[in-house]
Amino acid sequence: MSTKLTDGGTIHAEDLYYLMDGADPIKILDATYGAVDGQSPYQAFLGQHIEGAQFFDIDTVADQDAPLPHTLPSADYFQSCVEAMGIENNDHVVIYDQSGAYMASSRAWWMFRVFGHKNVYVLEGGLQSWKNNGFPIKTGTPDAPEPSHYMPGYRPELLVTRNDLLENLKTKETLVIDARPSMRFHGKAQEPRSGMRAGHIPGSINLPFAALLDDTTRHLKDNETLQDMLDRLRIDPKDKVAVSCGSGVTACTVALALYKARGQEAAVYDGSWSEWGQETENLPIELSA
Repeated sequence: MSTKLTDGGTIHAEDLYYLMDGADPIKILDATYGAVDGQSPYQAFLGQHIEGAQFFDIDTVADQDAPLPHTLPSADYFQSCVEAMGIENNDHVVIYDQSGAYMASSRAWWMFRVFGHKNVYVLEGGLQSWKNNGFPIKTGTPDAPEPSHYMPGYRPELLVTRNDLLENLKTKETLVIDARPSMRFHGKAQEPRSGMRAGHIPGSINLPFAALLDDTTRHLKDNETLQDMLDRLRIDPKDKVAVSCGSGVTACTVALALYKARGQEAAVYDGSWSEWGQETENLPIELSA
């Protein structure tokens, strides 16, 4: 059994359970996103959560004035949200979602890393893995934490914009990975959002985020398997990588897998296809034959 947290990007439920009473300060966040058995994410959180967990809403911890969904907020706004959750810079932050599908939990993980927090992890398999191990579940509204003092940093290398990727069409310095399902990437399936064109950013490659998950455990696949997948796609560990998806959420799952498997950092295109694919933007797209 591991006796200390290491920076591998993820943590297993049994390790978290035995470390919760240890010397390391650990803060737990439920970042569930989307309906859960007909409930809102917050209702699902109230119905079951890990003891001490706070609810982290990627639509609340976001730029409220941005036209696109769950856009990365300013450092000041992120600071105020995190301080209200009682999180400090030296805390180990563990994030999960209820489905175990690494949706918003990986997005929250990426946000913390953008703002310079090193000790942040995603719970392998989410809340279901915690429950499968027989560990205790709490219900109801948790006690409000004591407000903390938090000083965010900023790591611009973990974020890319539309203009960055337009420039990259010329320089080709960055390998762009698209985390959407393959039919959407190839332009053979309709986008779920209205007003979106089909296709992908020219020159990008496809790595659907769901392919990274074990169908049974909902954990990320083991490092050897992930390495094989990345090697088959000719993603070199030294490549400068940016990841896109539908709205900047599942791209973070690919970024998490790259970090877990080989310690490779990846930037995320925050606007993703919600921005690039808009009919009104008229940005260049590519369709598969």
